[in-house]
Amino acid sequence: MSGKRKMFIYGGIVGLIGAVLMKLGNPGNMGICIACFWRDIAGALGLHRAEVVQYIRPEIIGIIFGSFIISYITGDFKVKGGSSPLIRFVLGFFLMIGALVFLGCPLRMILRLANGDLNALVGLVGYVAGIFIGVQFLKKGYTLGKSIDQPKIAGFIYPIIAVILLIFLVVRPAFILFSSEGPGSMAAPIAIALVLGAVVGIALQRSRICTAGGFRDLILIKDSYFLWGLIGIFVFALAGNLILNFDKFHLGFIEQPVAHTNHLWNFLGMVLVGLCSVLLGGCPIRQTILASEGDTDAGVTVLGLIAGAAFAHNFGLASSAKGVTANGKFAVIIGILFVLIIAYGVIVDTRKSNSKSKKEVKING
Repeated sequence: MSGKRKMFIYGGIVGLIGAVLMKLGNPGNMGICIACFWRDIAGALGLHRAEVVQYIRPEIIGIIFGSFIISYITGDFKVKGGSSPLIRFVLGFFLMIGALVFLGCPLRMILRLANGDLNALVGLVGYVAGIFIGVQFLKKGYTLGKSIDQPKIAGFIYPIIAVILLIFLVVRPAFILFSSEGPGSMAAPIAIALVLGAVVGIALQRSRICTAGGFRDLILIKDSYFLWGLIGIFVFALAGNLILNFDKFHLGFIEQPVAHTNHLWNFLGMVLVGLCSVLLGGCPIRQTILASEGDTDAGVTVLGLIAGAAFAHNFGLASSAKGVTANGKFAVIIGILFVLIIAYGVIVDTRKSNSKSKKEVKING
């Protein structure tokens, strides 16, 4: 089987599971959404008080378990980090802001489109635009530096967190919050969601599918290898929805679940997501997989996502079906400008460092 065909199949597994999870009770057009699910977990832990989006999503737990176990078995589990962690935290923070203004991560964007939500098409254009901008920085030498070996125990932090979250989900102690209405109250059965999440984690770990990477490589080196994974997600999710969720399939812009029709902010929110994803070296789903493989830099990025989710709901930045808030619009603009400044500053310092290194080599030579 060719590499592109394998990517298509791996992506298809993820897309089909997204359709199945929606059929089993997850919110509309939200079979899997990494940004939304981390946001729900943040709410369940009391980091924000938006009562309609508080739930410990077993899919996230399953994804961590699946990717950790398969990476450990195959030798891909390598504990590294130390590559500009604070910048990664900030980029993860603003990535989440953009995602919650759009109302979904890049994976949910594809799943929304596969169920007829054309607002996701506007988001897709914005996402690709943000990736294109990020690629220009890559061409100019943007890099967050090399990772180095870290203490092995650091690589087990996310699997341990997943175990603790699973205990909280099953035991439901009083200090963990669960939505009684809204998207947070809509969920597939825990055991099935956990298993299907693990399958998604395995598929994504083995394929290394990244929504940002697919478009980045096409723009940067004209390579469509990872893009076939994204096509697989869309095709299988579309087929799954037409078979399993036909009564919920609705082609158009209006009356889409957990979505709004403000095209400008759907576009700009995903510009911010695309830009941050390229500068981080991976989208939210890729960062979650990498964190489960022992990448502590990705782990810091996920913490940034969680902090961004808490901030967005505590300060009225997140959108809703009613539309985009004034605070959300302001935050997206600030986010884009701030991230551009970070990227420019990294390039300037990288060039200075490279120039200094060349001079030292010349003197020593």
